[in-house]
This record gives sequence, structure tokens and C-alpha cells, in this order.
Amino acid sequence: MSLSFDQSTFLHLCDEVCKTDYDLNNILQKYGYPPMWSRENTFESLVHIILEQQVSLASALAALNKLKERIQEITPLRVSLLTDEELRACYFSRQKTLYVKHLAEHIVSGKLKLDELPQLDDDDIRKQLCAVKGIGNWTVDVYLMFVLHRADVFPVGDLAAVNALKKVKGLPASVSREDLLLIAEAWAPYRTVATMLLWHFYLEERKSV
Repeated sequence: MSLSFDQSTFLHLCDEVCKTDYDLNNILQKYGYPPMWSRENTFESLVHIILEQQVSLASALAALNKLKERIQEITPLRVSLLTDEELRACYFSRQKTLYVKHLAEHIVSGKLKLDELPQLDDDDIRKQLCAVKGIGNWTVDVYLMFVLHRADVFPVGDLAAVNALKKVKGLPASVSREDLLLIAEAWAPYRTVATMLLWHFYLEERKSV
């Protein structure tokens, strides 16, 4: 089973990964511990992550809240009963309307059982979720990190994490995906925790701009 963490172990794991990386330790010394970002293992959480694909967090949250306002509880059945026009009125793009309806169908039909995913390894979870149209590696990475708190995930497709890594390591903008993954390998088995430190750095730096 893949290693996971919770509130009782998170700070300790931050300390552990910072012992192995001078630049991550500098983030910890300057800005303190990152939040332990967390979400429930629900359909709503997956909808939220899909909405966050390639848009600002504020835009995604606005769409999620608008949907909640319309149907109160975000469940697969309630979403599947909405028309495309009703979802567009909740700020869903045509693509995300398709993706969320496809996810709802998978859950309603029993093809995807969210309550069974925590018992699976990361690779098996990735296979199951990527079978849903509109769910790719970035969405799975965020699900593994925020929902299941798997400890060893580096979301190489996440711009904020990658840009923070480039900045703290003084890397060129053109650095390859392979080189980024190689750097992240040094943080194993706590790549998720290292990423949360990078996100923390990214958000704190933006506050001072």
C-alpha cells in the first residue's frame, strides 16, 4: 500500500524532507509550515478538481458554488439530471460539462466506486480515474495528494509547483520535464510534502508582489 500521511504526521514529514534539501528548508525557515491541504473523498471534490483544470482557483470555486446554489448537494445523480444549458449557467465550459457528466455516469453506473479507491495503490487509482473522460494525470495527482494524502506524488503538470521549483533551485525556464522529475526523485518517499512546501512558497511570494 502506498504511504500516506495525516495531521499527526504531516509536520514531521515536512521536517524530514527539509533535512534532505537545503532549498526546501529555506522555505520552511522563511515561511513556516505549509497548510496540509485536504478534501473529502466525494464526487464534489472530484468535480472541484476538474473545475480547477487550467483556470484560476477563484474561477473554479465560483463555478462550484454556483452549482451548489442550484442543486444544494453536489451528487452524481443530481448533476446527471441537469441539462448542458443549466451547467453552462453555473459557469461550466462545454468541455467541463462533458467531463463532469461523464464522471457522474461512471459513478451512478458503478464503474467507479470512490469508497474503494483508498484501498488501492496509486497506480491502480490512476488507471481507474483516467478511464473517465476529462481526468488526466494532473487531476489524479491532486486527488491523491489532497483527498487520499498519498505521500509520494509530484505533479509535474502543475504550473505553480513547477514554477516554484524553478525559482527556488535557480533553474532555467527551459528545464526539461525529465530533469524536474529527477530533482523530485530526491524527495522520495515524501514528494507530496515537498510539493506542498513549493505551493506554500509560491503563494507566500505572490502576497509580496
